[in-house]
Amino acid sequence: MGMRDLVTQIEQAVDVVRNHWPGEPRIGIILGTGLGGLAGQIDAEATLDYEAIPHFPVSTAAGHTGQLVCGRLEGVPVLAMEGRFHAYEGYSYPQIAFPVRVMRAMGAELLIVSNACGGVNPQFDRGDIMVIEDHVNLMNGNPLIGFNDDRLGPRFPDMSEPYDRRLVDRALEIARRENFAAHKGVYAAVTGPNLETRAEYRFLRTIGADVVGMSTVPEVLAARHGGMRCLGLSIVTDMCLPDALAPVDLPEILAVAAEAEPKLRAIVLGIVAAEGSG
Repeated sequence: MGMRDLVTQIEQAVDVVRNHWPGEPRIGIILGTGLGGLAGQIDAEATLDYEAIPHFPVSTAAGHTGQLVCGRLEGVPVLAMEGRFHAYEGYSYPQIAFPVRVMRAMGAELLIVSNACGGVNPQFDRGDIMVIEDHVNLMNGNPLIGFNDDRLGPRFPDMSEPYDRRLVDRALEIARRENFAAHKGVYAAVTGPNLETRAEYRFLRTIGADVVGMSTVPEVLAARHGGMRCLGLSIVTDMCLPDALAPVDLPEILAVAAEAEPKLRAIVLGIVAAEGSG
């Protein structure tokens, strides 16, 4: 797909969504690991399979449904992606970012995105929530490479505050109020799909990462390019300390993520409600 046709492709996708749902979303939500259950709390007014939306990639990841849920959450109009795309599945970065472009074109001004990650900060614990304060992009890719269409955003978008500071503080405040552990920290994004070596975990800690994961950054780059505010939430599903590294146990990781889900949900509902009243 040529970057020059991107605006046309976004418009075609928006037209199809609008045919099913006349609403104007205030917030776009990417329901990654740990937020799947939130879909059930959205007052859905329309649900579209990704296959039905022009130029949308199709989800292959296990446990990812692959549909766009349009409706209201806490009374606020939202567009939620149930199922997201990863570079390790073979998607290009512009493909990964495309749904965010559609959310933006429909009017969303805030992106909330969640993920599962490995903890490299020894002070974190499994099951903790980390509110992303900043990121390091180690993915060797970026959805903004190529022709820049000024209608979508500037050629050189500023990244001094990729994650909205007020929302970071509000998220931490909600966690304190609900009495569960939440940190703020730096998310390092890698391509995957393999987990990291001990030497890589040491490297990540050295460069200032608190957690490591395989998603989120491409979507945030596209959102910031389009002038959206962003809130990123990570569930620490396993600890990746190089001197005590155990082989990864996938069922265990999914169990930790499921356990942490109510915490993430509390933060998102609190943020959305505040956006609605503010």
